[in-house]
Amino acid sequence: MKQPWPPGVATERIRELAAREMCDLAFTKHAKERMLERGLIMGDVFYLLRHGYVYEDAEKTSDLNLWKYRMEASTPNSEGRTVRIVVIPDARKRGALKVVTVMWVDE
Repeated sequence: MKQPWPPGVATERIRELAAREMCDLAFTKHAKERMLERGLIMGDVFYLLRHGYVYEDAEKTSDLNLWKYRMEASTPNSEGRTVRIVVIPDARKRGALKVVTVMWVDE
């Protein structure tokens, strides 16, 4: 199915990509800084990608063929708070995932 995906399909596709043994996951410098700032680790992001939900429609990126999705979940290190990531799946690179930012939902 061509992107943009509706939220339910996006949830399934992103979870499938994150569950692959050889998941191609990249982080922007901004995402790494936000994780450090919030005391979250890569394991939290993997958990969110494998168990989280996309609730909103995708947004266009500056690349005409890519879309970004907001995914949310509580993670093992989030102390019950909900974490949101913005992730860009890229099917052209055999299902690569790029994490753009990491934030608390309640801020």
